[in-house]
Amino acid sequence: MNVVIGIIATILLVFMALFAIRLLDLRADGAEWDRLAALQPANPEHFDPTMVADMPEPARRYFRFTILPGAPLLPVAEIEMRGQFSLGTKDNPAYQPMEAHQILAAPEGFVWAMRTTSGMPISGSDSGRWTRFRIFGLIPVTRMGGDLDHARSAFGRYVGEAVFWSPTAFLPGPGVTWEAVDENIARVTIRHGPLEQVVDVTVDGEGRPVQVAFMRWSDANPDKVHRLQPFGGHLSDFREVGGYRLPFRVEAGNMFGTDDYFPFFLAEVTAITFPGAGP
Repeated sequence: MNVVIGIIATILLVFMALFAIRLLDLRADGAEWDRLAALQPANPEHFDPTMVADMPEPARRYFRFTILPGAPLLPVAEIEMRGQFSLGTKDNPAYQPMEAHQILAAPEGFVWAMRTTSGMPISGSDSGRWTRFRIFGLIPVTRMGGDLDHARSAFGRYVGEAVFWSPTAFLPGPGVTWEAVDENIARVTIRHGPLEQVVDVTVDGEGRPVQVAFMRWSDANPDKVHRLQPFGGHLSDFREVGGYRLPFRVEAGNMFGTDDYFPFFLAEVTAITFPGAGP
């Protein structure tokens, strides 16, 4: 009997510890979210096309499409989405339906809080500081971060996403450099502290950013070794939101542009807002 009681007590203690860790994680999510939201300017400038008049032509076309004249320059965006997230491989994707809420504040950081809506119950968050996911809301399946490899990989992700969901963050200024690759590809280089990311943005004739591609620091490879490898995706279903034209459909994955390309992230945006923005 004492053995049974001991086992039960141990199980209860483990669940209490896991629940406490989950609460601490949620508190950290909230604190990081609030920190990033607070970076939104209280009295933003407004977009004037002359701001980009001296930029390379494909970059100028990109900005004149994505930001409407007179739009407030709001670099922090919140995105609600649903879609599918793969837990498998190219040969066996094992897509899971998911929904997520994200804040982007390039180059400072991001938080992506996700949960699956059927199948394996997975939930958690990804950020510039950590990746934490669990099943059944308690049992950790992924828990990493706090090192340069993670920071560098995360920086690639949120810079790449901010290019199409938060274009204001990449207007000419300190740490931002644009150049033309050809008549339809603009290359932006973002520097923030020790981090640097180069992203190629392909625009159509009107300036829609229909594709992003970059070399991302990642260990998503058979060797499980961090190295630079192709990443990117396709953008579509552009809609006007708060003075911006932004994609509401995104497909992205590893090894973009190669035969091994695997789109593990298929998202349909349901709302985009800008925290702190006026009515």
